[in-house]
Order: sequence, then C-alpha cells, then structure tokens
Amino acid sequence: MAMKQKPVNLALQGGGAHGAFTWGVLDYLLEDGRLKIAGVSGTSAGAMNAVALADGMTRAGPDGARAALDAFWRSMSESVRHTPLQRTPVDRITGNWGLENNPFYHFMNALTGVASPYQLNPLNINPLRDLVAESIDFDMVRRCTAFELFVSATNVETGRVKVFPREELTVDMVMASACLPHLYHAVEIDGVPYWDGGYMGNPALFPFYGKTGTDDIVVIQINPIERKGAPRTAQDIQNRMNEISFNASLLKELRAIDFVDRLIEQGKLSPGHYRPVKVHLIENEATIRAMGASSKMNVEWAFLTRLRDIGRETAAGWIDRCFDRIGEESTVDLRAMFQGIGAEHQG
Repeated sequence: MAMKQKPVNLALQGGGAHGAFTWGVLDYLLEDGRLKIAGVSGTSAGAMNAVALADGMTRAGPDGARAALDAFWRSMSESVRHTPLQRTPVDRITGNWGLENNPFYHFMNALTGVASPYQLNPLNINPLRDLVAESIDFDMVRRCTAFELFVSATNVETGRVKVFPREELTVDMVMASACLPHLYHAVEIDGVPYWDGGYMGNPALFPFYGKTGTDDIVVIQINPIERKGAPRTAQDIQNRMNEISFNASLLKELRAIDFVDRLIEQGKLSPGHYRPVKVHLIENEATIRAMGASSKMNVEWAFLTRLRDIGRETAAGWIDRCFDRIGEESTVDLRAMFQGIGAEHQG
C-alpha cells in the first residue's frame, strides 16, 4: 500500500545562482514523492524556480516539473557561456567557485556604484527577461492547479510587498521579483514600479495562511543568516548588508509565527480561530556561506550542478530525519533561533 503524501507549503528564497541549490532540493522532493506540494511562495531566483516547477507540473506532473527545472537552469548557464563573467584559470584549478578574482566582476561593481542602470542601459535591454520568457510557458503556469503559487516583489513607491497570484502571473511579474535596482530598470506593472521582492519578502509566508489547506511551511534557505566577523572590504560590507536586508523580512515573519504560537500555548488565543504554523527549514548554510557572495553571479554549468547535487543531498537527509514530524510539529526551534535577540535589542 502506497504511503499517503503529506501536504506542505514551500517557501523559496532568492539568491542568484545559489537558486540552483533550491533546484536540487525540489528535484529530490519530487523524486522522493512523500510530500505533496500544496503551495509555493517564491522571490527572485525562488520565483524562477517556482514558475519552472508550475510549468512542468502542468505539462507532465512531477517528472515534467523535474525536466522543466533542469531545462531552465541549463538555459541559464548557456546564456552566459561566452561572457567575460567567468572564473579565472587559477580559480578553476583551486576549486574556487567565486568571481572575486575576475577583473570584469570588479569593473561592473565599480560601474554600478557610480552610474544607474538608466544611464548604463538606457534602452532597458534585459537578456534575463528574454531567457525567462523563452524558457517558461506562462500559459501553463497560470493553468497550474497542482498547487497555489505566489510571487513577491517590492513596490518602489510604497515600500510594501506585492504578492502576485498564479492566475495572473506574467514574465514581467517574475522579472519584478528579481529586479535588483543597481542592475535593472524598475519593472512597471499597471503603471507601478517594482524592485526585487527580497527587500520585503524573501519569500513572503503570509500568502499561505488559510489558502492551501496545510499549516506546514518548508523554507528552502539559500541566504546565510549568520556570518562570523566584521567584513572589511567595501564589497564584503555591501554583500553582508544585502544578506542582512534580504533575510530581515523572513526573520520578522518567523518571529511573528513564534509569537502567535506562544499566545496559543498560553491560552490567550482561541485554538478554534488560530492554529500553530509548523515551520521546517532545508538549508546547508555552512557550505553555501563558504562559496562567497560573488559566486551568486556564477552560472557555470559545473557550479550549478554542484549546487543541485548539494541541494539533493541536503533534502534527502532532511526528509529522512523529519518526515514523521511533518504535519505534527515544527522541526525548527524558532525560540532557540531568536534567543538573545531581545537582549541585543535592549543593549
């Protein structure tokens, strides 16, 4: 007798090429088959993984979703195969996946620090948009009924998160979710400019509530929360600022979940109206942190498949450890995660 699938929501972070780790996690979970995806919330690279997943799922179920994810990341790698944004020969020999020794990488960073994309790219040419439009059939995405799908972007004018639902999704909405303002023009949708969703929802968890039939949320994390020591170089400082800002919204939502769970436990909220959210986390922070922030720009196929394989291995270990607890309780101790934050705040 086949084991009954357990429904979960998947929260997919953004993080450039490191999104290939999420590809690997999804690939393994689809192959394993013990979980049923009830909802997906994605931002930036997480949004791209999400629409590839929905496209393939609509075409041919889990196997179609795995094929669509593979095809998307192959296209991503092929698109920059002949650009100067490559690892140096020394980095290839030493096994360094970062681009910090590439002069063009530093040139581009310096250039975007003094000139806006409106000055550097007045015609708003965006090869990434073309790649996503060619790789993903958004008619298939909008028709996906296998799970709920939410993509987040940041409203430039209000600073608030905007969540685009599956039935309305377009390539521009996904590009809005991935719009880093120092690299791309703001993406206008219905006259409103949007930037990367990571600033206000990386990814947003609240769209799941009451919409998917399950209170289990699996966060697939690719942005390191903790990094020891103070960065010293200008680039390292900027990279750490980005990591902190891109994790801030997620940490706030997780803290709110913990707060509500405490009130339910204390009997201050009615269990009939409020249900504890069960949180799970798939991450390999130590491995990804060691790769460095510049490797987020490296879409070399060997690197993407390395991240995919790490994602698969991490997902395999996680589901074997945690499957029995899914649907029953959180497998992340949120209180331990936030222990000491109040003391730091008071200090």
